Amino acid sequence: MTQTADRPADEVHEVDLAITGMTCASCSARIEKKLGRLEGVDAVVNLATEKARVTWSGPLTVEDIIATVQRTGYGAEPLTSTAPQRPRVDESVTTQTADRAGPDGTAPSSTAAGAPDAAERVAAPVAAHQVTRQDDLRRRALVAAVLTVPVVALAMVPSLDVPAEPWVQLALATPVVVWAGWPFHRSAALNARHGASTMDTLVSLGVLAAYLSSLVVVLTGRAGGGMAGGTSHLWFETATVVTTFLLTGRWMEARATDRTRDSLRGLLDLAAKDVAVLRTDATSGATVEQRVPVEQLAVGDRFVVRPGEKVATDGTVRDGRSALDASLVTGESQPVEVAPGSEVTGGTVNTTGRLVVEATRVGAETTLAGIARLVERAQTSKAPVQRLADRVSAVFVPVVLGLALLTLAGWWVGTGDAGRALEVAVSVLVIACPCALGLATPTALLVGTGRGARLGILIKGADVLEDTRRIDTVVLDKTGTVTTGEMTLVEVTTHGRLPKDQALRAAAAVEAGSEHPVAKAVLAAARSRALDVPAITDFEALPGSGAVASIKGARVTVGRADLFDTVPADIATPSSEGTTVWVGWDGTARASLTVADTVRRSSGRAVRALDDTGLVCYLLTGDHDRAALTVARDVGIPVGRVVADVRPEDKHAMVADLQRRGRVVAMVGDGVNDAAALAQADLGIAMGSGTDVAADAADIVLLRSELPAVADAIDLSRATLRTIRQNLVWAFGYNVAAIPLAVAGVLDPMVAGAAMALSSVLVVTNSLRLRRWTPRS
Repeated sequence: MTQTADRPADEVHEVDLAITGMTCASCSARIEKKLGRLEGVDAVVNLATEKARVTWSGPLTVEDIIATVQRTGYGAEPLTSTAPQRPRVDESVTTQTADRAGPDGTAPSSTAAGAPDAAERVAAPVAAHQVTRQDDLRRRALVAAVLTVPVVALAMVPSLDVPAEPWVQLALATPVVVWAGWPFHRSAALNARHGASTMDTLVSLGVLAAYLSSLVVVLTGRAGGGMAGGTSHLWFETATVVTTFLLTGRWMEARATDRTRDSLRGLLDLAAKDVAVLRTDATSGATVEQRVPVEQLAVGDRFVVRPGEKVATDGTVRDGRSALDASLVTGESQPVEVAPGSEVTGGTVNTTGRLVVEATRVGAETTLAGIARLVERAQTSKAPVQRLADRVSAVFVPVVLGLALLTLAGWWVGTGDAGRALEVAVSVLVIACPCALGLATPTALLVGTGRGARLGILIKGADVLEDTRRIDTVVLDKTGTVTTGEMTLVEVTTHGRLPKDQALRAAAAVEAGSEHPVAKAVLAAARSRALDVPAITDFEALPGSGAVASIKGARVTVGRADLFDTVPADIATPSSEGTTVWVGWDGTARASLTVADTVRRSSGRAVRALDDTGLVCYLLTGDHDRAALTVARDVGIPVGRVVADVRPEDKHAMVADLQRRGRVVAMVGDGVNDAAALAQADLGIAMGSGTDVAADAADIVLLRSELPAVADAIDLSRATLRTIRQNLVWAFGYNVAAIPLAVAGVLDPMVAGAAMALSSVLVVTNSLRLRRWTPRS
């Protein structure tokens, strides 16, 4: 392997792979282990999504990664690393099935997280994959069931007198074992070729042991109802029943697992398929509508959204007024009013008026694409509790194989009955189920994160779930979180003879470069008064303090009083009406501006919900004491838990101080000045109305701008974690209890087959209960 000339050795790369051929947790654990042995490679393999996310540095290429997976005995297809998508179904994939398909003969069924405009090309092929896979399993299970019933009747009903009965059983059992059970045998053979073993190895050995021993008995003419009279027992019913039960279980598991992906597919389906773009007619020069596929939409294009239509992509309203239903994208229950200048999100539905929207983001850059990527990344991650399951799965199959051999030898020596020894050994092989261990975490994570995405709750990773269980303290930023963040200018006080409009013009010019709600209020007030806002240069944001910029060569500062060397007494006292900032130059404040904010109507209810959950709430703000205490009183936070007049580093320090006192802290914020505190907190929660910096620093992103979404996010995360733990308790408990019973000879192989098939189905079905989870808000 050689390094390409245009790629530095220390550059970090990432690729998502669709993995084929995995059937249980030992498969995914083996792939992770093999990839992890490559220098600089970190890999996470997800059994439920049939995907691997691989990051590496150095001279390795994607082809090297794929070759390693293939040498391990599995197939791999590269997916888009920046916007992972399921592989397309085409002839090249079809021709590769002989070497790269899964044990059921189908291609991978990974989950897409690409751009919304890729929804059709991603979701439709995957749906076809799933239908093909499920149809194949159902066909095999049905044929096996039809042939198994007479085999069981012949074996279990002594009164049936059928000529050449052993040969009839052989004829009926052979297609069940050879054709219907082929996925098990093929997978076992492929893994054996690479010196590996999986759940399919156990199944294949158990079924073939019962079938081949019976075949020998028939061919040697020693078939009979038992060991008496020199005849031997036939085990065709065991081979066929076990095969039928396991095929049925795998079919049910495939159907249930596919349903866990419904939420993400639903997100992709929210995207519009085509759009009415406004074009200039080359002949007449008139503006006309042209219907084009949404993939052809470019930044800057203007398009029409009629009532009932979906907004094709993120953009800004240029003409028209309406209300948008954003419930399917952000979880907002009420339509959002929009007018010229309003930002809109692709996938929302126009309810009333006609809108003309200018596209600002398209394809993989849209909000919907970002949501899908976050969900996909979370679903590929692993919770810490899953690591134990992976370690167990890695050694599970070899241990069971050894145990089955010891059981066979022990029973044969102890009873002298080879037939009984074989029956017990087959039960041991069949009863073990590492598959349930492998599905316990990813299926619950798939459903939980998908359900959250539909409610506007984006959980960034599986480890976040553990954090939500541990937190006991919630720190709430005031502006934009507890309050609406939609401030209005209520008062301008100037020093000396400075006109109020001149002070407002200067402040608005500087604040035009800031994203803070106070800045937006000042700028909006200047525009509403039709003031001419001058241009600025050398803008510099001072997080938590204000901003500074040059106006015609003069450095103008807007922000806290301590930014100035001198604050005249007549403007030094903050207003009790809201938040006060000062504007000035040459080190002297020249005017004070007061903006007022309103508490969200749902904030009090949210604080009570957090209290009911057993969490202690703190209010944190950069505002002065009077404004902070007023808000705290309105929402029900005690005075002793209010910290006002803080800078960004103070927010970070306060979170750190709470942690030093033994608190496990969740921080809720939405602005640049919250990013450090969000990163410091044990659990960072960013409100959707905030900035990209805050969202990047957070562990959970809320697309809804209402505080009750915080309680909902914690509740959903804890519910998902509970489901994971329930699944793992069942998966571990099942194997711990079932294998000793099989070794003791208590379980018949047919009962063992049914129990093993149902174990995985129960885990997936338990995970699917999260689809019905409803928020308290």
